[in-house]
Amino acid sequence: MDEKEVIIKTEKLSKSFSVGGKQQHIIKNLDLEIYKGDFTVIMGSSGAGKSTLLYTLSGMDKPSLGKITYCGKDITKMNDDCLAVFRRKHCGFVFQQIHLVDSMSIMDNAVSTGMLTGQKQKALKEKALAMFERVGISEELTTKFPAQLSGGEAQRCAMVRALINDPDIVFADEPTGALNSAGVRAVLDVLTDINNSGQSVVMVTHDIKCARRGNRIIYLQDGGIMGECSPGKYVSGNKERSERIRGFLEGMGW
Repeated sequence: MDEKEVIIKTEKLSKSFSVGGKQQHIIKNLDLEIYKGDFTVIMGSSGAGKSTLLYTLSGMDKPSLGKITYCGKDITKMNDDCLAVFRRKHCGFVFQQIHLVDSMSIMDNAVSTGMLTGQKQKALKEKALAMFERVGISEELTTKFPAQLSGGEAQRCAMVRALINDPDIVFADEPTGALNSAGVRAVLDVLTDINNSGQSVVMVTHDIKCARRGNRIIYLQDGGIMGECSPGKYVSGNKERSERIRGFLEGMGW
């Protein structure tokens, strides 16, 4: 079996915040490798450092100590401007709070993100339409504003915005937390689809339904890795695989 290609690597990664004059250590000396083409799920109890780790891995937040390399390049040495360019070129972000711009149409939300990388508006609209169709959003809906859509529709539109620049890796922070069951499935299906197409996904979640979509599950506790499970690629209806994941999570105290 060929060795997997490492896309992100951390060395002695630490992140702390000052709270009431005291240092609160969220991530502690964490060594981690994220592999190209994986669907990596990060789980753990509240306060374990899941979202902090995601934001740090993506370059949206800087570590207090340690090193993060992306395809061998040290991003912790980049200034804010270089990090912004790096994220536009290589990363897509899907959040629980959808963060679409209320005053812009769904299409304009997607296209404006692509224009930041110098792409032409006409080509971007054609690309966006194809992507909206891929996630089940009609052309008619793309002219509407975020407030006119359901939560599931808005989240799928936010995913198009996140994917418009063809990122190497997509970071998702509790992307289904505010959705109903139909919206959850739709969002998970899109993430699974893009992963099957070769894009890497790193998702934070507390939901076992979401965790089942990952081929690698990392469980955090007190800012460190308590354990991990590699159940293989997601296959709908595979009860043995689902039970393996459940057993792992229960063993972690989930």
